[in-house]
Amino acid sequence: MNGFDVIIIGGGPAGCAMALDLNLRGYEVALCDQAKFPRDKVCGEFISPGADPILEQLGVLDAIEALSPQRLKGVAISSYESQELEIDYPVSRETDLRPSSLSVPRCQLDALFLERVQNAGVKIFQQHKVTGFVFDQDCVVGVQGWDENKTPFTLKAKLVVDAGGRNALSLKKFSLKRQAQGRSRIAFAAHWQGVEELNDYCHMHVSQPGYTGISAVGKDRANVVLVVDASAFRDETVETFYHRVLMKNSRRRKILLNGERLEPVRSVESLGFGVKPVSCGGLVLVGDAMGFIDPFTGEGIYLSLRSSQIAAEVIHAGFQKSDFSREFLAGYNKKRHEEFSGKFMLSRALQWLIYNKYFCDAVMKSLSVNQNLAETLAGVIGDIRPVREIVAGGFLAPLFVGCFSKNRRQ
Repeated sequence: MNGFDVIIIGGGPAGCAMALDLNLRGYEVALCDQAKFPRDKVCGEFISPGADPILEQLGVLDAIEALSPQRLKGVAISSYESQELEIDYPVSRETDLRPSSLSVPRCQLDALFLERVQNAGVKIFQQHKVTGFVFDQDCVVGVQGWDENKTPFTLKAKLVVDAGGRNALSLKKFSLKRQAQGRSRIAFAAHWQGVEELNDYCHMHVSQPGYTGISAVGKDRANVVLVVDASAFRDETVETFYHRVLMKNSRRRKILLNGERLEPVRSVESLGFGVKPVSCGGLVLVGDAMGFIDPFTGEGIYLSLRSSQIAAEVIHAGFQKSDFSREFLAGYNKKRHEEFSGKFMLSRALQWLIYNKYFCDAVMKSLSVNQNLAETLAGVIGDIRPVREIVAGGFLAPLFVGCFSKNRRQ
């Protein structure tokens, strides 16, 4: 088979965004995924407002809107069963309107993305499991594996992009995964129907042994995700544990009491990890394959889309220079770090705070009496305000002063 300019492993948002971006730039692209679509996976099914311009640029926003997705105007947060605090996204400086986030079933989103990729002329290989890389000296120049009939295949390209998620082939082949320090966490998820009206907010309830994110994903349907410390899940079945922990919290119980779970509970372990630099040329990692953090702040899909955008710019420059060396492609890691390091630091700080009741209560109190602080924080988390506004605006001080003042009074 003739070679391609780029082969992409993985048909999720990161892989499809990369395929569409490179296709728009005129490159010959192939995309491989081991699954047959539509397929589902554990996900908060929440796309932050900052993703809208990227989705529009890729030509998929109108198609997503045609699905009649739920639009969320902000988050409603409670700390250890306290009163919920509703926080709207801040007014956009470009439009003078309040943006909203998208809540779309992941099965629908991925199927739509893949359809758009196929319609764009990208060659798609479904049910093709990539099991290894093809090398020319120290550069990756293709992939090999087997298809749905267990028939071996080999595809050649000038460059390979691994968008295979947290279980990406590159992480295993090159031992790149670096487990995050601290607590290991597990996420459980299922769709429900007949839950209480959610009022266009993503409802975040923090209480031991973790937190939940509950958001509407269509008419009379909600996605209910529970994230807990791995040590909390021991001798129960997944379903028993999931329901028991959900109903322990009075806020969640009020929402779910008359609801019904529609499917088996799915789970995913080891949520947090980092990734070492790639040690060869011709290979770029995007999306969750570049590392994954505790998803409390809900930016996973946005990060996948934006990291693919950044990588596509570097890859395009590589084609112009005919340079796919490890040193040249490392420019993507640098650009990605420059853009996201502040956000990752803020996310880690918030995640540390929410797992301590006293600190979490103090944060909620600070937010409840300072609307500007609350909306700015929501804007940063929603990827519509730069993280420097939290620091430069002096907004971190009220949060942490409140925390430590409360802690001293205990």
